[in-house]
Amino acid sequence: MIALSDRQLLTPEQYLELEEESETKHEYIDGEVYAMAGTTDAHNTIAGNLFVLIRDRLRGTDCRVYFADIKVRIEQRNRFYYPDLLVACDPRDRETPTYKRFPNLIIEVLSDSTEAFDRGDKFNDYQTLDSLEEYVLVNSRHQRVEIFRRNEQGGWLFQSHAPSEENFTLQSLDLVVSFADLYEDVSL
Repeated sequence: MIALSDRQLLTPEQYLELEEESETKHEYIDGEVYAMAGTTDAHNTIAGNLFVLIRDRLRGTDCRVYFADIKVRIEQRNRFYYPDLLVACDPRDRETPTYKRFPNLIIEVLSDSTEAFDRGDKFNDYQTLDSLEEYVLVNSRHQRVEIFRRNEQGGWLFQSHAPSEENFTLQSLDLVVSFADLYEDVSL
């Protein structure tokens, strides 16, 4: 992300208005906007594979999967982020066409430029979303999936998955995903 620090602080409403007109996507943190970098072939293919798998699982439900251009609004922290994928099942999220406030699942495909932020401050911000059940990090350099799940006490449990397991489960969706499907057509 590249900070646009020469601008004055924006309100969330100003940000949303400017973002609607912008050709470049920006994330919003406490009034400041940050331009987002592009993705790689591997990153995009992994995200696309996940979208198809999740979309097939959600057919006929009240849940929706969103890919790349829908933001998550974190009101408690005054943030808007663009996750690679998110799933929202709360009917209130149908009221806002460009962002969602109540995601059940957020997935980030890691890249060199964003990995530290995705693991650190961004995950800390996402944890303030009461609706969030799972946060998933998918590696785009080698086959590995890391899943953080909220437990009944509100804490987060961590599991790391490697191809030797063949599959992993997104418990929030009751969806078993194979590494072969996740990394199909990806050159690592």
